[in-house]
Amino acid sequence: MSSLEEQIELIERGVVDCISREELIKKLKKSEETGVPLKIKAGFDPTAPDLHLGHTVLLQKLKHFQELGHEVNFLIGDFTGLIGDPTGKSETRKALTREDVARNAETYKAQVFKILDPEKTKVVFNSTWLGKLSSYDMIRLASELTVARMLEREDFRNRFESNKPISIHEFLYPLIQGYDSVAMEADVELGGTDQLFNVLMGRDMQRSRGEEPQIVLTMPLLEGLDGVNKMSKSLGNYIGITESADDIYGKVLSISDELMFRYYELLSDANIDEIVGLKRDMEAGTLHPKEIKMRLARELTTRFHSEDAAQNAEKNFENVFQQKGLPEDIPEMALQSEESIWLPQLLVDTGMVKSSSEGRRMIQQNAVSLDSAKIDDMNYSVEPSGEVLLRVGKRRFCKVIFQ
Repeated sequence: MSSLEEQIELIERGVVDCISREELIKKLKKSEETGVPLKIKAGFDPTAPDLHLGHTVLLQKLKHFQELGHEVNFLIGDFTGLIGDPTGKSETRKALTREDVARNAETYKAQVFKILDPEKTKVVFNSTWLGKLSSYDMIRLASELTVARMLEREDFRNRFESNKPISIHEFLYPLIQGYDSVAMEADVELGGTDQLFNVLMGRDMQRSRGEEPQIVLTMPLLEGLDGVNKMSKSLGNYIGITESADDIYGKVLSISDELMFRYYELLSDANIDEIVGLKRDMEAGTLHPKEIKMRLARELTTRFHSEDAAQNAEKNFENVFQQKGLPEDIPEMALQSEESIWLPQLLVDTGMVKSSSEGRRMIQQNAVSLDSAKIDDMNYSVEPSGEVLLRVGKRRFCKVIFQ
């Protein structure tokens, strides 16, 4: 067992808010004395099927608690997902169907175990207890908070002052998230800094019921590849954990030197002393920033794929970007067509993009090449004869063989 000081150092790594440190120390001491692990909670609403590195900041912190021997509860908000978390939203979110939530929840379970130990992780669903609440229970729950308190939230206040609608069910979200902590008897809850209002709600509700309040830990929102905005699929500045090894490796190599160390702190398994040493060596000029970044890229690519895949991705990166060549294992696809194919549709058919609108956007950004020639015409069509080499961005390739 690590010393108390070592436990605190690991738990506080990258943390923005700890409410409160004194109570956390008390809980850790009690856990060590009784042999009863702390119950750690982090909730994820299955609102999208794929996770990106920004989501894994919380998972990495959960992993730290696992390493210290505590009980990690990965809470899938299959009930709250039907409401939609209003945090940071300028308008009411579109409600998900039960089918959407169930499908996304299954993919979440498969993805999180790339980081967490499945033998030490409890996957729980909040519909287990929330689905049993009666209308009477919900009314009693709603009586615990005032509208004035809700409007203290910046996102709600901004929408109210801008005369944008706020649905009543959105007010229920933080209450229900707080009730999750009561039902789970959580000792610690993790959340992003944008979730501070919601996670404090659980602490307040536990206290009002005479229970020992949970410790609140918030983690920063990870900046995306642009180094400015938080990582987001809608902004296109993300690294998805289900992306190819080449994409993950190449995208990590594209981040700035400054951002690299933030990624190390929040995502890497390297200890703080190692990271400090890498930064010191870089500043002293004894270690090139690229070498440090390649180490991070290998680690993250290995985590979500394998060591062999990471080595191949590094080899491909060196081949494409250093020697200006092509990767060794370009995927091939055979297509049959008697008519010319609209280029955005061909990009969809080959899996290079997810939609024709994305294909048009990539063409508009001058990111699409056909046989090494840039294509900037969104109406361009490809004649179905012979072979063509498609390239999207710097890392996506496909050889199309027309039959």
